[in-house]
Amino acid sequence: MPPVTDTRPLDLAHPPPSGDGHQGDVPAPPVLADGDRQPGELSDGQVRVLLASVLVVAACGLLYELIVGTLSSYLLGNSTLHFSLTIAGFMSAMGLGSLLSRRIHGDPLAWFVGVELAVGAVGGGGAALLYAAYTYTPPVYHAAMAAVVLAIGILIGLEIPLVARILDRAGRHRRDTVANVLAVDYVGALVAGLAFPFLLLPTLGVLRTSFVTGAVNLAVVAACLWAFRREIRRRARRGLSATAAALAVVLVGGAGGAAWLASTFEAKLYRAPVVYAEQSPYQRLVVTRSGRGGDTDTRLFLNGALQFSTRDEHRYHEMLVHPAMALAPSRATVLVLGGGDGMAVREVLKWPGVRSVTLVDLDPAVTRLAQTHPALVQANRQSLADPRVTLRHEDAYRFIESGTDLFDVILVDLPDPNHESLSKLYSRPFYELLRARLAAGGTVAAQSTSPYFAREAFWSIVATAEAADLHPVPYHVWVPSFGDWGFFLGSTHAVRPERLAVPVETRFLTPDQFRTAQLFDADVSRVPAEVNTLDDPVLLRYYEHGWARWQ
Repeated sequence: MPPVTDTRPLDLAHPPPSGDGHQGDVPAPPVLADGDRQPGELSDGQVRVLLASVLVVAACGLLYELIVGTLSSYLLGNSTLHFSLTIAGFMSAMGLGSLLSRRIHGDPLAWFVGVELAVGAVGGGGAALLYAAYTYTPPVYHAAMAAVVLAIGILIGLEIPLVARILDRAGRHRRDTVANVLAVDYVGALVAGLAFPFLLLPTLGVLRTSFVTGAVNLAVVAACLWAFRREIRRRARRGLSATAAALAVVLVGGAGGAAWLASTFEAKLYRAPVVYAEQSPYQRLVVTRSGRGGDTDTRLFLNGALQFSTRDEHRYHEMLVHPAMALAPSRATVLVLGGGDGMAVREVLKWPGVRSVTLVDLDPAVTRLAQTHPALVQANRQSLADPRVTLRHEDAYRFIESGTDLFDVILVDLPDPNHESLSKLYSRPFYELLRARLAAGGTVAAQSTSPYFAREAFWSIVATAEAADLHPVPYHVWVPSFGDWGFFLGSTHAVRPERLAVPVETRFLTPDQFRTAQLFDADVSRVPAEVNTLDDPVLLRYYEHGWARWQ
């Protein structure tokens, strides 16, 4: 016989019998005050401390990722590659850490605090370790990078499972444990993602940010040790407190001495005394000086890449500037893209008839340095203070794309295409925009990396200029600080380089020398190379492949 189903309407005022057989209202579980909570249950204040810790820990974790990716991009170039490796390494290591958390037994509170100590130690000192590794060889750096990423990722992967175990003690919070933990974790990541580029990197630099972030991890340790002082065993609490205090001394000292430490690493890296160092929102600026008296050598480095040496920069800048200036029918208006050090502008101002020079450089820290540092002011002959010079601090691509003014001469003195944001400035669309900004008969000259060290990259740039109808004439010169260095000279029409005459003062360039510069030996002669585009930045691959052989 089938069971009888009760079809009476549900009376909300008189609920049906409970599962234990009792009729009538079922009293709700009593809400306990913090002082009346059951043994082992967390108070509301402790839950808040724990969730706040998760938020801070998440922010610190993302900051460590950004620090490793940024530092690797600064030192080795190719930001896409190194940020991809960093993020992939962190995420996979976090998954491994989550799996390893299943093997952790004992008090999860003590384990959580211990993990935070370890994260603070490894993450806080990670940038210093990477700096030190870079003073050896690239393989040593990559090994150190992998170790730091793996260690921090595993430790961060342990955190959320441990926090979930701890919150499970608070029975009335168990339903929302995962939602609360993930919510504050994501908010912490947002805070870090905004703070790093807009606040921490410009004001503290990479190295000090690393130490400060480690110290913030220790603040979480201190907060948890205080909030859970009755829950963590005395012996464990004392050991964790002593370790945290010792580590705090190291990290605070590292943060205070970050400038000295960076200078020490950089002195080994640059093999010359560092006389100036600055971290701008865009890059690391370092000036070194060696020699005595009239034989001093001042060098500028951006993100570790040499920009010039005062002993031989005249070779580079004369070859960049004067062929384009000499072969242009007019040189009243000149545009210089990059070249914030003022050396190219110095050469431009030698020519009569120059009415205006527009210098476009993304980083105001570079032009400010060129206007204030005594060695650079002496080298560029105060060129940026000339009333004919206008400084524009913006992206070169955006400037070319958005403006309409025409220029008689355009000089492209940009850094090598060692990452995507620079590779686009050597692309076919960019060169087409340059062509559109040339006045009638105007000329353009661009530095084009080394045809010896990065042969395919050089000829890819030439092929790209050809595809943009700039009619390029490739040439190269030996610059002792750089090696064999390449350029191209172009225009809206075929130029006649044999007509070159240089009526201004030069230390190196002559018409005969320029004719020689257009000859390429067999090992640097033209090879097939693809056109560089925004969609397919082949130039970056050519560049990395070429220079990798010489590291």
